[in-house]
Amino acid sequence: MKTNKWKERKDIVYSTNPDFNYKYDKTQNEQVTIDPSKQKLKVYMDSKARSKGKQATVVNGFVGSEEDLKDLAKLLKTKCAVGGTIKEGEIIIQGDFRDKLIQILSTQGYKATKI
Repeated sequence: MKTNKWKERKDIVYSTNPDFNYKYDKTQNEQVTIDPSKQKLKVYMDSKARSKGKQATVVNGFVGSEEDLKDLAKLLKTKCAVGGTIKEGEIIIQGDFRDKLIQILSTQGYKATKI
């Protein structure tokens, strides 16, 4: 199935040139990841809106690209040996691992605080 990116084309509606190829601005949506020592992450526990009130630890405040966020989430899930996910720029780890996550993040160079 061919992907049509017509919503990303700005100011171009139609072209009569058969060889016309629109060039997309790829740097438009990319966000640069700042240095871990300058990041201020917040680690807190959340149990609302979960099935049967299960606990989850949330890491919030990461500034950077989606790929770097996925790498950090994978590292945290591996070190804690639990599952987790990424939703709306937050890393959600299953269970109460606040102290362990703060320790892992500080060894990686991040400034993490427990809320």
